[in-house]
Amino acid sequence: MTRLERRERERAGRRQAIVTAARELAEAEGWEAVTTRRLSDRIEYSQPVLYSHFENRDAIIEAVAVEGFGELAAALHHATSKARSPQAALRGTAAAYAEFAGANPALYDAMFTLATGLPFGRPEAPVQLHDAFAEIRKAVEPLAGSRDAETLTEVAWSSMHGLASLARAGRLRPDFHDQRIAILTDLLTSGPDSTTPAAVVR
Repeated sequence: MTRLERRERERAGRRQAIVTAARELAEAEGWEAVTTRRLSDRIEYSQPVLYSHFENRDAIIEAVAVEGFGELAAALHHATSKARSPQAALRGTAAAYAEFAGANPALYDAMFTLATGLPFGRPEAPVQLHDAFAEIRKAVEPLAGSRDAETLTEVAWSSMHGLASLARAGRLRPDFHDQRIAILTDLLTSGPDSTTPAAVVR
């Protein structure tokens, strides 16, 4: 390994340590507790070192969000990799999405609630965002029929996000989670020229 390669690896390691520390602190105490001073103390880097990797706190949150989208894509892929039908894949995607949001509240807030400069829905978006959207589209597209798959995927994503956000906020009946996932799958499966009747989902 050359000296330059070693320096780049060390720099990448420091950057990852900052992102990991921010996530851990946010999950434990909320994003209000994540300040550059707290992070510097936690990882024992000076604030100038921290600022050499990230311009400000918002940039750290953005990096956490990007990491989260990569993990979401992996979770959705894992949930549907053994699905035996398109309907089962869609239902698994919706269930895995809800589980991810519930298990990672601070991470999910970084991805969807806190303000970031991430260019959602545009070609220049980080690959992790494209990957997460692609996993949802992969589940939706076989059931789209004559409907535009890209737009239907946006509707599916919006619906999953809405259910996840309301459930996290305690606005939905906790004992009816599975029924909501089933109904959402039915609604997305049914439509003009859809390939399969929704009833088979159950």
